[in-house]
Parts: sequence; structure tokens; C-alpha cells
Amino acid sequence: MIFAHADLNLILPELVLVTGTLALLLFDLFARQNGRWMTHILAILLLVLAAASVLAQGMGLTASGWSGVYERDVLSAVLKLAIYGVSALCLLYARPYLADRRLWSGEFYLLVLFSVTGMSILVSAGSLVTVYLGLELMALSTYALVALDRDNRKASEAAIKYFVLGALASGILLYGLSMLYGASGTLDLGEIALALGGSQPTEPLMAFGLAFIIVGIAFKLGAAPFHMWLPDVYEGSPTAVTTFIGSAPKLAAFGMAWRLLDTSLGGLSEQWGDMLALLALASLAVGNLAALVQTNLKRMLAYSTVSHVGFLLLGLLHGGANGYAAALFYAIVYALMSAGAFGMILWLAREGFEAEEIDDFKGLNQRSPWAAFIMLLLMASLAGIPPLVGFFGKLVVLQAVIESGRLWLAIAAVIFAVIGAYYYLRVIKVMYFDQSTDERLIPATDTGLRIGLSANGLAQLGLGLFAGPLLAWCVRAFL
Repeated sequence: MIFAHADLNLILPELVLVTGTLALLLFDLFARQNGRWMTHILAILLLVLAAASVLAQGMGLTASGWSGVYERDVLSAVLKLAIYGVSALCLLYARPYLADRRLWSGEFYLLVLFSVTGMSILVSAGSLVTVYLGLELMALSTYALVALDRDNRKASEAAIKYFVLGALASGILLYGLSMLYGASGTLDLGEIALALGGSQPTEPLMAFGLAFIIVGIAFKLGAAPFHMWLPDVYEGSPTAVTTFIGSAPKLAAFGMAWRLLDTSLGGLSEQWGDMLALLALASLAVGNLAALVQTNLKRMLAYSTVSHVGFLLLGLLHGGANGYAAALFYAIVYALMSAGAFGMILWLAREGFEAEEIDDFKGLNQRSPWAAFIMLLLMASLAGIPPLVGFFGKLVVLQAVIESGRLWLAIAAVIFAVIGAYYYLRVIKVMYFDQSTDERLIPATDTGLRIGLSANGLAQLGLGLFAGPLLAWCVRAFL
């Protein structure tokens, strides 16, 4: 591997994150308990600085560094900005919840930052080794985050399930990557595409490798039928952790899926397109139907995640720039919606009251009209009701599916989306039309949380009315 000075500029966001996280580790080690405020502020500022370093490089910068191990392109820039922004929102939302439950520690911020570093590496991967390095750095940090509340048996159980099934998924993916290496003789994603260009799709080694890679990607995204870890982990984790793992990692998983499927296996798009079509259909069916019967809001949002992953896969299976752009747009929009939805649970939660049940939102409009309005925007956007941005996310994906010649799949997606609207509208009905069983007003919460969630909710309307700039960058990422 040949190192050049220009390579350091390419990895500037990662250098900022690693250096800043290690510095924050030392600071938190010697900080007093009341110094947690500084850790909180510095962690958010570090993510802002990382985003600024991406912008300083120039959004249009396209280069390959470190002998092809690292790729800097428009796609990685857009994904990194989205990951840093969503992660900063999650940190902003988490502080009061963690403080009330005596979980407000430096470890939370450090694990989130290390996980974000792994995501940043993953979306810029140019080699099979970089893919796995970024994936494991992201995954190992999230395993520890789920177990943050060590005295909570449900959190410990969720962490064990997440670790065991996540390790299984990583092993399956690694096995597929090893077969890909065996078939091509190289670790470079671009060279793999060239080496496999003349191969027959029916070659056993390549066919097995592709199947294992698809299964690994489905596990990491939470697509049915490989979603069994997702509801239990979402419910068992502290809500502050669920807010993070339910949003930003989906962006990184999309980046990994595109790097592996298009960059290295683009010549087999017909084969993996059919696989993704089946996964998408299963995710839409299982996610929406299972969410209908949930009474726990976190489990309902977990199953809704499965259905949204189905829409994301619909964009990927198009195998062209329009489909990829639609999937990228949907991934960014969903990350914002998911962070906001779980953030609303954090807004209502207080010590001794988790606000995890749908019934806990009964009569919310009577107690806090503004909180109910923000939740309405988020639920309506998740349901895909115009003119909110969730509607346009679904619309561009469906257009891409129709362009790919799979009209039947688009019709099925619309049917399941209509079914799925029920459980989102049920939350709205509970807030506005049911009588509250708790007459107490919503307690005054952290100012940053209220401002952040208000901006997140209003962004659903703003991005819906002015989706053009974001969609244009998503299209540009694949030109």
C-alpha cells in the first residue's frame, strides 16, 4: 500500500472523529460528574466539526486513496453529512432521559462517536477489508450501547440477542466476502467487478458468495425474514439508545449495500435484484401486518422499520441511478422520521414513566398541543401522507420500481403502505380523540430536546414542500 499526503485530506472527517473522540475520552476520564455537560456539548460539536470537514473538502470531490481502500465521492459525502446530523440530533434528545435514569455517562457519548466513525469508514469503503472494518466498529459499539443500563434485565437480554444474532450476521457476510475474494482474487471492489465481468453467473463460488452477502445485508438492515432481532432490541434498549440505533445505522447499511452490490457485483444485478424483490415484499408484508397488533410504541416502530426497509430495498433493486437516488433519499428521510418518533418518547418520558405504550399518548393534545402536533407530523410522514416528506420518499421509490418493469411489486407496496397507515393514524387518534388518563401537564423538559424535536417535526413539512435540493444531491451522487 502506497501512502500519499493527499490521502490524509481524503480521510479528514475520520481523522477529526478519531482524534476528537480520543481527546474526549481523556477529558471525560478526569472530568467531575458535573462536567458531563461539557462532554455532551463537546460530543455534539465534534459531529458538527466532522460535518464541516466534509463540506471543506467540497461536496463534488471524487478521489480514491490509500491504494483504493478508501473512496471519497458524492455519495459518501451526502451519507456522512446525514449520519453526522442525525447522530447529533440523537445526542441532543438523549441527555434528559439519561440524566433521569442515572445513565448520563461519558461512555454513552464515546460509544456513539466510535459507532459513527465506523459508519463513516463503511460508506467510504473501497475494499472488502474496509467494509468489514467499518461494519464491525459500528456494530461492536452499538452492542455495548444496548447494554448501557446494566441493572435492567430487559436491556441485558436485548444486548445478548443483538450480539449473538449480529455476530451470526457478520459471520455470514464475512463468509460471502471470502467467497467473493476466492472467485476474483482481489479485495478491491472495483477490481472485483472487472474480474467477475466475464464470469458466468451460475459459477458456484460466486453464486454462494452473492447469496451469503445478500443475507448479511438483510440482517444488518433488518429486512424480513432476518428481522427477528429488531423488535426485541428496540424494546429492550434504553429509549435514548433505540433512537440512535434506529436511525443513523440504516444510512450506513444502505451505503454498504450499494458498495457491495453495485460497485463490485453490478454485473449480477438481475440475480440480486430478484433476491431483493423477494426480501422487499416479505418486509412490507411482515412489518406492516405485525405492527397492526402492537400496543407498545417501540415495538410498533420496530416493525414499521421492517416495512420501511422494504421500501428502501425497492429502490436498490432498480439497479440504476434513479433507483439508487430514490433509495438514498428514502434512507435519509426515514432516518430523520425515526429519530423524531423515538425522540417524542424521550420528550414524554420522565423518571418512573417510560411513555413506551401507545396508551401513554392518550389525550396528549389536551396536555401539550405542541407536542401532539409534532408527533402528528412525524406519524403522518411515516404513514406517507402528503405533503409531508415521507409521501415523496415513497413516491420516488415507487416510480423507480415501475421504471424497472416490476409493476406488480409497486402495486403490492401501495397496498401494504395503505395497510400500514392504520397503525400510524391510530397514534394520532389516541392523541386527539381519546380522553387522557393522566391529567398532569407535560413537565418542562430540556430546551435542546424541545427545540430539536420541534425542528425535526417541522422539517417533515419543510422537506416535503421543498424536497428538490435534497433529491438533486441524491441524484448527483450516482451520476
